[in-house]
Amino acid sequence: MAKAAAGRSARSSVWLEGKAPRGGRGGGQPSGLDRERITAVTVRLLDAEGLAKFSMRRLAAELNVTAMSVYWYVDTKDDLLELALDAVYGELRLPDPDADEDWRDQLRALATEYRALLVRHPWLSPLAGTYLNIGPNSLAFSRVVQRVIRRTGLPARGVTGAISAVFQFVYGYGTIEGHFFARVADAGMTPDDYFQHAMSSVTEVPETAEVIQESKDIMAARGGDTVAEMLDRDFTFALDLLVAGIEAMVERD
Repeated sequence: MAKAAAGRSARSSVWLEGKAPRGGRGGGQPSGLDRERITAVTVRLLDAEGLAKFSMRRLAAELNVTAMSVYWYVDTKDDLLELALDAVYGELRLPDPDADEDWRDQLRALATEYRALLVRHPWLSPLAGTYLNIGPNSLAFSRVVQRVIRRTGLPARGVTGAISAVFQFVYGYGTIEGHFFARVADAGMTPDDYFQHAMSSVTEVPETAEVIQESKDIMAARGGDTVAEMLDRDFTFALDLLVAGIEAMVERD
């Protein structure tokens, strides 16, 4: 029995089950219900209510079925979250790594797409660190990233490091940005109003006001009339630094 339990816990991905997606009305299941529709509604609920509030019971109510009906198509909540995770990776617009395009432009396009995805779906970042991400859409993204990085001229030993440098930066940037916009939405304010309110508040506290004063020239040089512009400028410059780093490593080798 212990051995069987260990085997179950070792299955770490819905994509390793070896089971075909269930579908149809067999067994008295509700008409119009299938794994694709359940996954789509899951994504919609996660976008609207967040990961903490998501439950199989809440999903079943949204689908107007019983919770047991949902379990006909997925074995566990984890399986469903993993399906939802891969579904949103399908939103990424991927460049053709074999096209006659500069790798720098393709890398920037991939990074920009991934950032937008993280901001659009704030629940994505914690799930991306929870599952193996071996669904078809995630693998397609990973494959294109790898092929674009290979075109930089880096030696094979540097490919994974370059991928980590760029896309772990994007992951962190997009995660924090997504959390910021979620906090702004909860406060019922615009990003610019929230930023101005926060800046006014911190300048009233001596400890934080001193830090703000020291960075005043940096903030002025940063430019940007809106929060969106400031975020875009920082992201673009940081990405340019990483591209320049790859170029420098290629030149060194």
